[in-house]
Formats: sequence, structure tokens, C-alpha cells
Amino acid sequence: MEKALTKVGKPAKALPDLLREHNLPPGLFPKNITCYEFDESKSKLIVHFSSPCEVSFKDASVVRYATRVKATLSRGKLSGIEGMKTKVIVWVKVTSVSVESYKSDKVWFMAGVKKSRPKDAYEMPRDGVKVEEF
Repeated sequence: MEKALTKVGKPAKALPDLLREHNLPPGLFPKNITCYEFDESKSKLIVHFSSPCEVSFKDASVVRYATRVKATLSRGKLSGIEGMKTKVIVWVKVTSVSVESYKSDKVWFMAGVKKSRPKDAYEMPRDGVKVEEF
């Protein structure tokens, strides 16, 4: 079950709701997070998992998550990402994920090169499959 804390220690909203509020697809992270922390004053997001995992999305893309993913969360963008990679022939570190506008149907993954993917592939949080290593 996902727990969320803000820096003041009060319970926060579910991670998909936080992403949606920042104009990002709610399914960018798998369902099986253990918890997340969001420091609104610094826009710092840290998502915790019990083990590394990966998710295959309905557009056939695959994203792998370390046990801790850190990023800066701003409107329409996750930047400075640490702990996330995607398969582009080989595994490549994802450095940012962005949506250009509220009405956009694309999600842009910056992983060495900028690549667009259909936004609707990331609308529903999916189950992450445990992997041996990130």
C-alpha cells in the first residue's frame, strides 16, 4: 500500500493524483511503490520501491525503476531524474519526462535522445515486475 508524506509529516495525496496535478500521466510510476516523499518548497520528489522493478506499457515501451527514484517535479515535467531507465535497444538512463501542454497526447522521454511516446500508455498505474538489478 502506498504511503505518502510531505515534509510537515501530514499525509499527502496518492502519487497518481500528485502527478495528475502537475499535468503528468498518473501511470508514470508503477502501483507497487512503498511510499513517496514530496518537498513542495524544493519541488523534490523521491519515490521508494521495495526492490528494483520494471513496467511494460501498452505502447510496448519498458521502464525500469531503482529502489529509489529522485526527481524535480514541476508543471508538466520530471527533471534531473535519478533511478529510472528505459529500453532503447539497450538500457538508457532517463533524465527527464515531460508533457508539452495540457492537451498534448505525447509524453517526451529524454534518455540520451528525446523520444515521444503516446500519453495514453501512461494513464493507468501498472504493476511493476521485480527484477534482480537496476
